[in-house]
Amino acid sequence: MSERAAVPDALVQQLRCAAHVVVLTGAGISAESGVPTFRQAQTGLWAQYDPQALATPQAFRRQPQLVWDWYAWRRELVAGVAPNPGHHALASMERQATRFTLITQNVDSLHQRAGSRAIIELHGNLSRTKCSREGRVVETWPESDARPPRCPVCGAFLRPDVVWFGEALPAMALDAAFDAARNADLFLTIGTSGIVQPAASLPLLAASNGATTAEINPEETPLSARMTYVLRGPSGVLLPALVAAAWPTRLT
Repeated sequence: MSERAAVPDALVQQLRCAAHVVVLTGAGISAESGVPTFRQAQTGLWAQYDPQALATPQAFRRQPQLVWDWYAWRRELVAGVAPNPGHHALASMERQATRFTLITQNVDSLHQRAGSRAIIELHGNLSRTKCSREGRVVETWPESDARPPRCPVCGAFLRPDVVWFGEALPAMALDAAFDAARNADLFLTIGTSGIVQPAASLPLLAASNGATTAEINPEETPLSARMTYVLRGPSGVLLPALVAAAWPTRLT
């Protein structure tokens, strides 16, 4: 059976007719673009460090330059990859759907670069910088050799605008994600492990409120048995097939 044929006709019809399509994406969709997973990124100079030990507020307080440099290196890795057909298919889905919400656990901006607009970022964004004291996003600061640079308003260190271990998810993003899940007609979960909370509870919340659910993932997850549809394979193949089947002449 081809992966195109593996897209169920009933799911295609659900996508075409849904009043509100909600999508949750995880590291799997970015891995298809060549973005290394959290631990895969530990190579070369950084192989000696535990990434979980670097991605904490405590690590930043102890060694702010080390943490800043690690995230600068990760930004360079992400800058060297491009959105894949799965990202582009979701951007096309957004243009065709009556109402569309994309919730992502990824921090790499690949959805934005593919053209998606209605995005809820649960874990922040690697390309943004914020004040470590007051939390405001800072877009520019005086040129200097200091690492990290200082907030131009209060003088505190600047830091990546991502959620570190031990930190709460941004409240507005989390509230918006739960609201979207409660009001979804069709909920797609793509490339997620089904383990990380609270994101893993979103498709289950959608299902409990009557939504059709579908998982697209090469591997089984804890969510698989509870989904209406399970599509096994790469999202970069299955998502374009799904969109092309729903809107045959409009995938751009």
